[in-house]
Amino acid sequence: MRPQDAQDTFGCVIVGGGIHGTYLSQRLLEDTELERSEISILDPHDRLLASFRRKARSCGMDTLRSTYVQHVGTEPFGLESFAEAHDRTDELHPTVDYPDRPSVELFLDYAEDVIETKSLDRHHRQAALETARERPDGGLRLTTSTGEIETHSCILAIGHGEQYRMPEWAAGLEDVEHVWDGFDLQTALEADGGDTADKHEEIVIVGGGITAAQLACTLSEHRPTTVVSRHPLEWEVSEAEPPWLNWHYIEQHLHGYPPASKQRLEAVREARYSATIPPHLYETIDCRLETGRLRILQGEIETATPSKAGLRLALDDGLALEADQVVCATGFEPIFGHPLVERLVAALDLECGYCGLPMVDDATLAWQTTAGRSLPLYVSGALALGVVGPYAPNIPGARRTADRITTALETDDSGLAVPTTGSK
Repeated sequence: MRPQDAQDTFGCVIVGGGIHGTYLSQRLLEDTELERSEISILDPHDRLLASFRRKARSCGMDTLRSTYVQHVGTEPFGLESFAEAHDRTDELHPTVDYPDRPSVELFLDYAEDVIETKSLDRHHRQAALETARERPDGGLRLTTSTGEIETHSCILAIGHGEQYRMPEWAAGLEDVEHVWDGFDLQTALEADGGDTADKHEEIVIVGGGITAAQLACTLSEHRPTTVVSRHPLEWEVSEAEPPWLNWHYIEQHLHGYPPASKQRLEAVREARYSATIPPHLYETIDCRLETGRLRILQGEIETATPSKAGLRLALDDGLALEADQVVCATGFEPIFGHPLVERLVAALDLECGYCGLPMVDDATLAWQTTAGRSLPLYVSGALALGVVGPYAPNIPGARRTADRITTALETDDSGLAVPTTGSK
C-alpha cells in the first residue's frame, strides 16, 4: 500500500480498489505510457478487493457465477493456468452449456497472486474520495480523507458502497439486518449450538436473487431457513445473454439510442437478468426443500413487529411468520444517487440523463459537463451501464471499459489526458 505522504501528483487516479479498479490498474500499466509512479488506486479499505472478500464471506458464496476466463488478470486463461500449476483444477466447477466456474478461494488466491506478482498493492492509497474540482491545466484536484491529490485524469471504478436497499417495514428494527451490513454469517451458523434442524432458531431471508439463494444454501445446512421472495425464483446461467459481451453487439443494440436516455437504461434493464439464480444452486436448494430445512414463500412482507420469538412478519397474503432473525438480501440503492456521485456532479457541473444516468462519451467513457465538455473523469462499473451495457457492473464490464479508457488516454488529440513519456 502506498504511504500517505507519497507523491501527490499523478497521471491517473483510479477511485475504487475492487475488481474493476484492480483490473484497470493493470491495463493502464500495460496499454498506456503511464509510469508506475503516475498511477494510484484510491480506496479506503486496508487491501485491494477487501469489499468483495467481505461480501463473498457474508453470503456464503462458494463458487462464482462467472466462468474461469472472467477474473482480475489480463491474461484470459491466467486463472486456468494458475489452477493447473497449483493442482487445483478440481476447483473449476461445471456449468451447463458454459465454461467451468472457479471456487471463490481459487478466484481470490489467483487475484492475490496477480496483485503480488504485478506489485499492484504499491499503487494503493488508503483513503476515500470526498470531492473534486477542475485544475486550470485541465486536470483534476481530488479532495480525499487524507489530503488533496492532483491528477491529469481520474477513473471512477466505485461500487455501490454502503448504500444498501432496505424495505420500509424494516425501519428501526434491531433484529433485521442487511446481509452486507452488520450480518455475521458465522454467528448465525452457530446459533443455539446444535447440529439438527429442530435445535436451531428460525431465520428468514428476504430476497429472491443469487445472494439470497447462496445465503439460504449455507444457513439451511445448519438451521431451519425460510426465504421470502416477492416473485417466483427465476433461473439464469449468467447476468445477461453472451452477445452483450461484444462491443459490436453493444454498439448495435444500445448506442443507437441517445446517450444517457430512458431508452438506453430500459434496454439495459431488459437485457440484464437481475434477481435471478444460477442453475448450479438447483441441487442444493431442492435437497434442502425435501428435507424440510428450507422453505420458500412467495409474497411481500407488509409489517414486522417485535414478538417473544423475535419478530412477527405479516405477508400480503395473510400469512404470518415468527422469526428469530431476519436478513435482507435486497441489493443496493441505485449508484446514480450515491452521495459521492452526487457531490461530484455538483462540484464539477456534470451532465446526467434519465434517472441520473451519467452523460458519458461512447468512445472514451469520459463524463461530460452540462456545457458539453468532456472532463478527464472516466467511469467504470455500474456508472457505465449506459455505454457498456448489462455486463457493466460485472467482471466483463471492467474489460470493456478498459478498452475504451486506455485508448482515450493514449490518444494525443483527445484533450483529456496529458501525454506521458518514459518506460514503466
